[in-house]
Amino acid sequence: MEFLCYHRDRPGSAALRDEMLHEHWSYMDRFATELIARGPTVVGDTATGSVHILDVPDPAAARAFAFEEPTYQAGVYRDVLVRRWRNALGRTMWDFPGGRTGGNRWLVLGLGSGPAVDLAVPSDPDELIAYGPLLSDDGATWLGTAALLRAPDPGAARAILTADRYADVEVHNWQFGGRPS
Repeated sequence: MEFLCYHRDRPGSAALRDEMLHEHWSYMDRFATELIARGPTVVGDTATGSVHILDVPDPAAARAFAFEEPTYQAGVYRDVLVRRWRNALGRTMWDFPGGRTGGNRWLVLGLGSGPAVDLAVPSDPDELIAYGPLLSDDGATWLGTAALLRAPDPGAARAILTADRYADVEVHNWQFGGRPS
């Protein structure tokens, strides 16, 4: 089962986050084969959150992944969103033909209300890094849509989702994650 975990940083936690990088990466190394995508959301050079999309056996494993993460345990994050997710592209971020660099990258979270929308992959998927619906733990209820994509600006990134069909849409500057080379 695939899940999206979005840890939002607690204001003022940047120094603690930096202090915890080794522990964070060591923890993530344990999930290398399960990860579909990962990386921080940022404003300028400051991290504001951390996205992890992974394939684990069940909701309990997804929650264990999210809440046993060392920087969560240390108090870096103010809250965590854990939602079942379906990998509509069928690939990882490392398979994105656009590569790790070049262009602006975004996390777009559409938080659903009402009937499901945006279930199909958009007709021009070349700029999509990851895309799929957010679902209830049992996969039966649509709760929104999440995308990682390359786009020139936040407005263009937001346009990946159908206008006026979500209770809220968040757009965050996002970077490919992982240990530096």
